Amino acid sequence: MTDQLSGTTGPRPVGGFDLTALLAERAAERYELHSRNLNHQLPRMLRTIGFDKVYERAEGAYFWDAEGQDYLDMLAGFGVMGVGRHHRVVRKALHDVLDASLADLTRFDCQPLPGLLAEKLLSHSPHLDRVFFGNSGTEAVETALKFARYATGRPRVLYCDHAFHGLTTGSLSVNGESGFRKGFAPLLPDTAIALGDLDALERELRRGDVAALVVEPIQGKGVHEAPPGFLRAAQQLLHRHRALLIADEVQTGLGRTGDFYAYDHEEGVEPDLVCVAKALSGGYVPVGATIGKDWIFKKVYSSMDRVLVHSASFGSNAQAMAAGLAVLSVIEDEQLVANARVTGDLLRTRLAALVDRYEFLREVRGRGLMIGIEFGRPESLGLRSRWAMLQAARKGLFAQMVVVPLLERHRILTQVSGDRLEVIKLIPPLTIGEREVDRFLTAFTSVMDDAHASGGLMWDFGRTLVKQALANR
Repeated sequence: MTDQLSGTTGPRPVGGFDLTALLAERAAERYELHSRNLNHQLPRMLRTIGFDKVYERAEGAYFWDAEGQDYLDMLAGFGVMGVGRHHRVVRKALHDVLDASLADLTRFDCQPLPGLLAEKLLSHSPHLDRVFFGNSGTEAVETALKFARYATGRPRVLYCDHAFHGLTTGSLSVNGESGFRKGFAPLLPDTAIALGDLDALERELRRGDVAALVVEPIQGKGVHEAPPGFLRAAQQLLHRHRALLIADEVQTGLGRTGDFYAYDHEEGVEPDLVCVAKALSGGYVPVGATIGKDWIFKKVYSSMDRVLVHSASFGSNAQAMAAGLAVLSVIEDEQLVANARVTGDLLRTRLAALVDRYEFLREVRGRGLMIGIEFGRPESLGLRSRWAMLQAARKGLFAQMVVVPLLERHRILTQVSGDRLEVIKLIPPLTIGEREVDRFLTAFTSVMDDAHASGGLMWDFGRTLVKQALANR
């Protein structure tokens, strides 16, 4: 169409707003905009570690910069991009739902999409009956905490050391990392136990005030799996004391570990409440879901007077529901659960074979496409002194020293799995295959070779990290 006033062709901006023009005009200011208007420490941190890149576009498991160079994404937005970035099926679903002009969020009707997405989630959760939709993983956990406390009539929730369940006040109360909790007390009644400690669990349950235990079947921080048999035994103890098991599958769910849920790896485990989010969004529209047993929902929503006792303003919105339905369709049609298992086993096995080759490499662990690479103190004197230098400045610097050259030299995005941890966590899109495994292994061995050499750029960067750590004390 030709604009009669300007003579230009193409679609006119709607209401005077032109997003394409705005991005073309202001995108180069991205880091300055963040420094001035958002969390000012983020751009500072990115510049310090050399992560202040400018990515122009993304698709699947890759980013591209302005020069057309590709970057392999082994982080997937901390697991959000489970089906990869801009998957064509999810994109089409969102175009379709926008074009449908649905009467969304009237608050006083029942649209079909929430019911259809709940039905699809429940088909993968045969022992569960109902779903509540919120907007994030932390909201899914908040919902589970509220439902468990109301259904049992008890105030206290148990969690595991080093757990991460979110950063809003309720989920922060069951966060096992003191750095996140510091300065935000008072929180909800809570008690931490060690992951796998059944004696501690039973001791707390005997007090009679425990509503639930919330647990990640595989902890995101450090990639630590619950010991074999723990979830089943914990479930039995909890039910014996009339308490509930909450499985936080926000990061591990929807196929990440090679089963639809991570708790599926242990026979006989049937949580009372399950939290999912991240990958369900398709990377587009925030969505979280709390899936639970019928009796719990019926106790919370016990009468018409309580119909809105727990709700979310944007929960069940059409765009989020469409994205979720499309994601589950992609997971099924492209057999991504099986791919996560096969590709994850290949990647983990090939990485584990390097443990005897490199002194700095201590352990490779995980399931499916959730893998932790842990570094540790080497044996030889020369390498040991370098390790000690980094540890004296700040624990976790060696892992960061590996992450940076993976990006700078090999264009592979990874990150450490938690503050002050010598662990890199790999959580790539579930769509990767042998080509991406080969690329990562080639890059990782190159970086490890450099780390074990007498000099090199890695140790120059290591000294920079040490200076930065000491300056921040």
